[in-house]
Amino acid sequence: MPRLLVTRPADDAAPLVARLQELGIDSIVSPILEIEYIDGTDLDLSGVQGVLLTSANGVRALAHRTQRRDMPCYAVGDATARQAETCGFTAIQSANGDVDDLARLVAAHCDPDAGVLLHAAGSVTAGDLAAMLAPQNFSVRREMLYDAKMVETLPPEAVKALQGAALDGVVLYSPRTAKHFNDLVEKAGLAAALGRLTLFALSENVDNAAGDAWGKRIIATHPDQESLLQAVRTCYY
Repeated sequence: MPRLLVTRPADDAAPLVARLQELGIDSIVSPILEIEYIDGTDLDLSGVQGVLLTSANGVRALAHRTQRRDMPCYAVGDATARQAETCGFTAIQSANGDVDDLARLVAAHCDPDAGVLLHAAGSVTAGDLAAMLAPQNFSVRREMLYDAKMVETLPPEAVKALQGAALDGVVLYSPRTAKHFNDLVEKAGLAAALGRLTLFALSENVDNAAGDAWGKRIIATHPDQESLLQAVRTCYY
C-alpha cells in the first residue's frame, strides 16, 4: 500500500486521510502548521453583504466569532465550501479554484454598492483580495480570526518517515507550507531522502516553493483537493 506524508493541520488532515484511505493509500500525519483561533467579541456584520472564505480554518474561525449562519458566503474552493456547510452556513457559493477564481466569482455575483465584503482571514493569506477587487470598486474588510504558526523543527513523525523506507510521497497544499517543509527537511539533514519521494502539489506555485530535491513531481490539474486526489490516484493505480 502506498504511504504519503500529510503535513496539514490536524483538523484539515483528518478528512484528507479518510479520502486517501478510500483510495487504498496509507497516511502519516505530521502537521507543520498549528492553528490558533483568536478570541474576541462577536463580529460586527452590519453593512456586510457577504463573507469571503479562503480556507477551512477561516470558516471554523468565523463560526467561533458569530452565531449567524445566514449571510452569503463565497468560498475559494469546494473543500472550504463543504466546511462551511458542516459549520451550518446556509448560503454558500464555491469558486472551485484559487483566490483569483474567488475574486472573479465575487465580481460576477456581488454589487459594489451593496456593502462591504468581510474576508475571514488568518495571520498569513495567499493573495490580496482587497487589491484584486478594488478595480471593481468593492470594499473588503480583512478580519484576522486565526493565527497560523509554523513549527520550528520537523516533527518526529516526519523525521521517522523520511529516515525509513516505507514512505512514497508528500502532499503539500500551499506555497508557504511547501517552502517551510523544504527548509525543515534541510535543517534536519534529510534533504537526500526527498530524492526517492514523489511531491504531490496542489498548484504550480506550491511546486515552485517546494525545492528541487524531489525524485518525482506531480501537480494537480486544478488547485482543489479533488484534482489533487485524482493526481494521487493516477500515480498509483
